[in-house]
Amino acid sequence: MSTKIKRSGTFTDNMKLPIHRWFRYSAGFSAEWVEQEIIKYQSDTGNDAILLDPFLGSGTTCFAADTLGVKSFGFDGHPFVTRVAKAKSCWHLPAEDFLSHCQSILSLAETYSFNTTRHETNQLLGKCYSPGALQKLDYLKKAYEDLCTNDAVWRLVWLNITSIIRACSHAGTAQWQYVLPNKSKSKVIDPFDGFWAKALLMSEDMNHVQHIGWKPNCKIEELDVRQSIHANKCNLVITSPPYPNNFDYADATRLEMTFWGEIDGWGDLKTAVRPSIMRSCSQHSAGDKVILDELLSSAELEPIKDDIFKVTKALDEIRHTKGGKKAYHTMIAAYFYDLSKIWLNIRNATVDGAKVCFVIGDSAPYGIHVPAEKWLAQIALHHGFKGFSFEKLRDRNVKWKNRTHTVPLHEGRLWVEG
Repeated sequence: MSTKIKRSGTFTDNMKLPIHRWFRYSAGFSAEWVEQEIIKYQSDTGNDAILLDPFLGSGTTCFAADTLGVKSFGFDGHPFVTRVAKAKSCWHLPAEDFLSHCQSILSLAETYSFNTTRHETNQLLGKCYSPGALQKLDYLKKAYEDLCTNDAVWRLVWLNITSIIRACSHAGTAQWQYVLPNKSKSKVIDPFDGFWAKALLMSEDMNHVQHIGWKPNCKIEELDVRQSIHANKCNLVITSPPYPNNFDYADATRLEMTFWGEIDGWGDLKTAVRPSIMRSCSQHSAGDKVILDELLSSAELEPIKDDIFKVTKALDEIRHTKGGKKAYHTMIAAYFYDLSKIWLNIRNATVDGAKVCFVIGDSAPYGIHVPAEKWLAQIALHHGFKGFSFEKLRDRNVKWKNRTHTVPLHEGRLWVEG
């Protein structure tokens, strides 16, 4: 591994790394940076790391731990993203077996001649695909469904199909994975060609990491970590929770979930995803019908009660002067309420002296500043952690010409001592 210090606040570097590059989930951080932190922790303490990530996403932390043979626990409440991570965790299976299954899928898909109707009946798919592209994707989907068994290798085949869904669409699909049907891409791949090319890349990666000595030592579980964390006593936590910036994580995989028939439309996310993920967007808090005063008077928000009261009340007032009247006031309250529960569960899952790192950014909805790292640190201390420090990594909200406010924002690492 290079001795160059890796950026923690970006997933971009991972798209060059084996296994990590199988599925682009932009809400993440550098796997090589995680490796560096594991090595540093073990060198500084002389202890074998037992790693925890309560916001695992597509698995960056766990697979960085596998690189070093370190035991890890990864949890995420998003059912689809967790399925992606579990599929990636099958990297240790025989690559030849995986490639053979992909060949069987492709051979069967090429024999089909039925006409799909989804281009006409599903609005999102109709906007995102030409009839021919969707036809071939549906052939791959049907072949998978016709051949799939309970063998773990089929998780990898499912991931192969899932990973090319956006590349086969002519619609714009932003880095943050929202779908932009009114924008088009210059390069669109053929589904059959893309499926086989990805099969070759995945099998190459599997052979490579098995050869260099990766060891499968992670436990990945779909879990709403506001409820509890089922892990042994961990001594190192590296994670990045959602930022309080109104990004809708439930919506991030809507295209993939629609393709697989798990949802029919945006409204289905309310029952399919939102109940098990923390609240970090106004759509979610509004849908939950959050009662602001109840949250503000809760024990969970006691350590930041005065500050969050001022911010949420200011947001409630200013929103009535805006066209959208977005429920940022309840979003912020629900966000820190949920994270307070999660901090307590992290404390219960870690040993005394554990080291915790949150990669986090602040926000300023409607121009009202929300000092995320400050409030999270205060909540952590309230739940029994001993101390904290903040390491700024970069400035945010400085380059976009269409930014809605001029409040300076930043991103960094919140270090908390157990």
